[in-house]
Amino acid sequence: MTQQDDPDRLPLRDEPDTSSTIPLVEEELRLEKRSVVTGKVRVRTVVDVIDEMAQASLEEETVEVTRVPVDRMVDEAPAVRTEDGVTIVPIVEEVLVVEKRLVLKEELHIRRQVRTEQVEVPVQLRKQRAIVERLAADEDPPLQE
Repeated sequence: MTQQDDPDRLPLRDEPDTSSTIPLVEEELRLEKRSVVTGKVRVRTVVDVIDEMAQASLEEETVEVTRVPVDRMVDEAPAVRTEDGVTIVPIVEEVLVVEKRLVLKEELHIRRQVRTEQVEVPVQLRKQRAIVERLAADEDPPLQE
């Protein structure tokens, strides 16, 4: 083995420099992203109108007032009372005599009547639903009206 074959040996001063420089190369990674259309979706809504009959029970209450003359002397004003579903409201009047007395002039007899009626009213109910269609990437959706 000669001196030139030994890599750890330093060259002597009198020897010419026979070594050469080897450039080192380094690779770098550069990453880029871009959007690619792979498909399209069209979503539209549709409103359906459904005709239905709305049903309800309606009550109507009427009041009948009957004046019943009494013309009887009483010591004190009678209270409002109810007899057989009839509300009786006494009406009194003071009459001047030698002494003051109450005279029951009349009574109001009030009867209640309840009437039930079934009614049907047409109504429109709206229900919205979505329609989703898948389109090819190169297909443009048509314009909506």
